[in-house]
Amino acid sequence: MIARTPSAVLGQVLGLMLSLPLAAAAQPQQQAGPSIREQEIAECRPGEIQTWGDGTDHPAVAEKLIFVYDHRGAPPWFSARLVMAALQRAAEAWSRCGVPSLVAQGVMSPALMAVNKGNVQVLWSDAETRGNFALANLSQRRLALSPAGFVLLKTRNPSYPAQETLQMAISHEMGHLYGLGAHSRRCVDVTSYYDNGKGDLCSARDRSQLKTVVEYRANLPTACDLQRCRMANGQAQAVPGINH
Repeated sequence: MIARTPSAVLGQVLGLMLSLPLAAAAQPQQQAGPSIREQEIAECRPGEIQTWGDGTDHPAVAEKLIFVYDHRGAPPWFSARLVMAALQRAAEAWSRCGVPSLVAQGVMSPALMAVNKGNVQVLWSDAETRGNFALANLSQRRLALSPAGFVLLKTRNPSYPAQETLQMAISHEMGHLYGLGAHSRRCVDVTSYYDNGKGDLCSARDRSQLKTVVEYRANLPTACDLQRCRMANGQAQAVPGINH
């Protein structure tokens, strides 16, 4: 099974987020306390967990995940250290839902993949991403990143912080490997997409806030992402009425 990232998430249309003005990300300096977006990231209120109904949540691909990163083919401005750090941040964040993980660097042969069902290959491949910035393949236990996508991002908007898109792409696809088969309908969740292409929009506590930052979606799993992960992996009770 291939867990696809919809076009509005990370781009079957690779121009996603390429023309957004970086200056729009500035937050009012006089703002006291956490913003609405920061509150949404940090807490998951009753009734806020919603999905687009485009998949089914299920346990992670293994009880313990080992993400093995192969740096071959990466864009030259992404060092192995930078990508490893992004993988570490995502893995550490997702592990809080009760599924432990490790991150390592190396080349995984089919024999090594067969040794441990928790081994996950992280690699650069346009063929495997199929027009997305990133793509998770659950049956093959791969998390692929697109060199062409990030080349296009840098070409179209060289001032845009591509490492932020990289972090979001890794965190989003890692969520599928942790068991989140459906995409969130909550705008701020890293597993979300903003609309379904049919006129339906994601939800937010105050939708006017979506215009205050370049990218409203979080770069790492939010409280609601982690709560769904706990439920999918038997670490928390399911919430009645959730559309999975």
